[in-house]
Amino acid sequence: MKALILSGGTGTRLRPFSHSLPKQLMPIANLPVLEHVLADVRDLGVTEVGVVVGERAPAIEEALGDGSRLGVRITYIPQTAPLGLAHCVEIARDFLGDEDFVMYLGDNVLPGGVAQVAEDFRTHRPAAQIVVHKVADPRAFGVAETEPDGTVTRLVEKPEHPRSDLAMIGVYFFTPAIHEAVRAIEPSARGELEITDAIQWLVTQGLPVRAGTYTGYWCDAGRVADVLACNRELLDARTRDVRGQVDDASRLVGEVVVEAGARITGSYIEGPVVIGAGSVVADSHIGAHTSIGRSCVIREARLGYSIALDGASVIGVKGLHASVIGRSATVTTSEHPSGLHGIVIGDHSRVEIAPDRVLPEDFAAAAGPDRVLAAAAARSGDFR
Repeated sequence: MKALILSGGTGTRLRPFSHSLPKQLMPIANLPVLEHVLADVRDLGVTEVGVVVGERAPAIEEALGDGSRLGVRITYIPQTAPLGLAHCVEIARDFLGDEDFVMYLGDNVLPGGVAQVAEDFRTHRPAAQIVVHKVADPRAFGVAETEPDGTVTRLVEKPEHPRSDLAMIGVYFFTPAIHEAVRAIEPSARGELEITDAIQWLVTQGLPVRAGTYTGYWCDAGRVADVLACNRELLDARTRDVRGQVDDASRLVGEVVVEAGARITGSYIEGPVVIGAGSVVADSHIGAHTSIGRSCVIREARLGYSIALDGASVIGVKGLHASVIGRSATVTTSEHPSGLHGIVIGDHSRVEIAPDRVLPEDFAAAAGPDRVLAAAAARSGDFR
């Protein structure tokens, strides 16, 4: 079996980060999303991997190399325009040959892995096997209608009145039968070759298509809120590993990872937290579910439930929560800071936080209830 990983999307929902960073390289628990995907593929025993790339190909190739560091062999397959998931199968035809393959969207994170679905596919070897997940509101997804034994009877894209709660989540297993299906379909109204149409063609032709249900945590890392939630989930699975320098004035509580070359002085760190190589945390409080990238500087700061990308600096700001700080960006204040701030800033940016405390009644009418609650939390100093 081979693998086909799709990494050509532009990531408009993840702006401003996706302006300068492919969304598939967004770090979660200090590893790019693509590395989480490749780890899942490798755990299936698959080492021959084709990665479909678009205009951000140089950044992805620089990050992944030939795959040897990750235990796989990568072939890069350029896609000149985003013409659909089935189009990715079409342009990867030479790489795939006549082998079975798993196709995986490059912005998906499934910490539980899909080994059970892969085993089911290998045992029954239907023409296609899709991975589905039960969702509360199927109207936003492609939905699979199935028989009790998992046989797919129909696929419906974003149904107004869904007859099933089984959403397709972007992992598919195919035999070479999919190539005939891709050749048989026409572009959709949006001008793309849809993989849903190709799989439905298999169903219509009477070829066996099965659905395997994934019951674990699933994240489509397409929005900042999703990235933060996924970061929390993955950090919860980490175990304590302190390889960097920690002085006697610091206290580490719970599952804290301090990578080699990082330095912690005079700080309180409440896990789960990961601090990347070469970073410095001084006289600061790092709250739970926070990832600090490589070569960051956190000084006289307080932040929790946040992500700082490589090279970021947070200096003198003592109330960051639910924040994502871009590569080499700086968040600082020149006076005595106070309050709880939630920010999203892009790469190479600089933000100065006003030190004045804003009371809820000062902006309730103009800002709405969410900001009132945020201000109340700021006054209490509560991260949670």
